[in-house]
Amino acid sequence: MFTPTTWRKSSYSGGGEGNDCVEIADAPARIAVRDSKAPARATLTFPAPAFLTFLETLKPRR
Repeated sequence: MFTPTTWRKSSYSGGGEGNDCVEIADAPARIAVRDSKAPARATLTFPAPAFLTFLETLKPRR
């Protein structure tokens, strides 16, 4: 089981007071995502290749 220990604010989070903060933790094979306002609640984990595909899909097309 993947248990993240080091979290960082995602570069995709909004600025300001941190109201839109998503934190991520990564390992070679998994990516974990959580809401910084409720870190003890559910954490979503994804296989790293699937998460990278998800991020690529979010990027604006040129």
